[in-house]
Amino acid sequence: MNKEVKQEIIAKYKQSENDTGSAQVQIALLTQRIKELTEHLKNNHNDNHSRRGLSMLIGQRKSFLKYLEERDIDAFRALKKELGIR
Repeated sequence: MNKEVKQEIIAKYKQSENDTGSAQVQIALLTQRIKELTEHLKNNHNDNHSRRGLSMLIGQRKSFLKYLEERDIDAFRALKKELGIR
């Protein structure tokens, strides 16, 4: 993920002016990285190191989603729908 894409995602999901670490921003960034790794693994089936990295990213995102669901269910539902997360 290049710098411009990352800045666009942060700008779209930030809660305040200097927000780069809220759960919504981190979930959106992890989702983008997961999509990129998924595309990589479609072409490189035997790349087990990246497959493990993908599993770890999915676990991190799951933890952030669980946290957000406990704190703010409406934001959780909106973010999940917007990002297309099942």
